[in-house]
Formats: sequence, structure tokens, C-alpha cells
Amino acid sequence: MKKVIVMGASSGMGQALATLLYKDGWKVGVAARRIEEMEQWKLAQQQLKSSTTAMDGQDNERILTAQIDVCAPEAPQAMLDLIHRMGGIDLYIHASGIGRQNPELQEDIELNTVETNGVGFTRMIGTIYRYMAVNGGGQIAVISSIAGVKGLGAAPAYSATKALQNTYVQALEQLANNKNLKIRFTDLRPGFVDTALLKGGDYPMMMNAQMVARHMLKAIYRKRHVCIIDWKWRILVSLWHCLPRCVWRHFRLVK
Repeated sequence: MKKVIVMGASSGMGQALATLLYKDGWKVGVAARRIEEMEQWKLAQQQLKSSTTAMDGQDNERILTAQIDVCAPEAPQAMLDLIHRMGGIDLYIHASGIGRQNPELQEDIELNTVETNGVGFTRMIGTIYRYMAVNGGGQIAVISSIAGVKGLGAAPAYSATKALQNTYVQALEQLANNKNLKIRFTDLRPGFVDTALLKGGDYPMMMNAQMVARHMLKAIYRKRHVCIIDWKWRILVSLWHCLPRCVWRHFRLVK
């Protein structure tokens, strides 16, 4: 049985991916700060499963939960404990992250975003990389964003930390190849997705979370290196790359 851990599975894209993977027969470990939401999700999945098919003892143990805050110094050990309970790991999905528009550049918003999306991200990805390096490899998938392509004035720390994630994954991919490690990386870059993260904002080309999750899972299964979701955003991002800095500084993506 394949084993996956989804970090940031209490809501949003992380929970959507965990649901699809559970339906596909994976043993799923879910981790986040909010343990209550994950326990409710676990119960709902098991009830749905039992209402459609007979569940055996092994199926009852296919979902494990752990309360992990990526910003906490003890997060790496908590993650390793979860891996031990899982009996190993084949796939790690990092869906943990925060982001808000911050046109007034409030300090707490910027610093919290850097702490979660930058420091917390590096902490957890490093933990998984080091584990896989000495335990036969695996796949690391990261939900970053198209926001990492260019600096977005409406959300400076968010776009900067997503650029960090894009570059960090690329660097680790090179490092793993140089060391002949069997670790694969998938950088998932969605546009705006209709989740609680973007609640209350005015965003163009908003995408349905379930559709995005299906696209992400397909990219993970195909072991894509980078996947921009979906085709409309792929075209737009290609155009962004062509815009010179003197034009981009006057560009407005969100209100």
C-alpha cells in the first residue's frame, strides 16, 4: 500500500488532495495545526467508505492524523514520528501556507507569511528530504503558486515566499541528482483557487478547488517537475515572462 503524508490538510487544497488519495487506496497521513478539522474529515471519509463498501481492519487504519505546526521548532520530530507511525512514506505533499493581500504592508502580516511560507516550508521540506535521502527516496510535491513568477504588489511577502519555494525545490532537485538520490520533485503552481485562503478578495480567473486537486494529482502521478494549473494560467504566466520590468511595475493583477 502506497503511503502519503499531506502537510496542511485541515482545509483547502491539502484536504482535497488527501480525499482523492484516500479514495485511490493510499494510506494517508494528514498533518496541520488544527487537529479537530482533520479528525472530523477522517470520520467523514470512513463513514462514507463504510456506507459504500465493507471496511476491514486494515482500511480503518488507512488515515492517521498528527497536530503539527510548521513554525514550531519541534515540527521536524513530530513529522518523523508520523512517518514512523505510517511505516514509511512514498509521497510527501506540502500544502501548508498562508497568504493575504497586504497593500498597507502591515508588519505582522508580512512577517507571519515569511515565517510560515519561508522558514516553516524550509524546515519541513528539509526534514522530508533528509529522511528520503537515507530511506530509499520518494517524491516531494509542493503546492506553491503562480505568484512566485513575479513580484505582486498586492501581496509582497506572499509572492516573495512562493518564489523562494519555486527556487528551493529546483535547487533540491539538482542536489538530489548530483548525489544520485531517488527523490523526485513536483512543483504545483495554481492560479487563484476558491478556498478559504482567498475568501473575501476580488480575484480574476478563480478556479474550483476540486478541479484543481484533480489536475494536481495527475501531475503528481506523472511525476511532473513543474505544473502550472490550468491552461489559462499557463498562457498568462508565459506572457508575464515577456513583460519587461518597466511595464510590470505598472501592472495590476488584483484590486
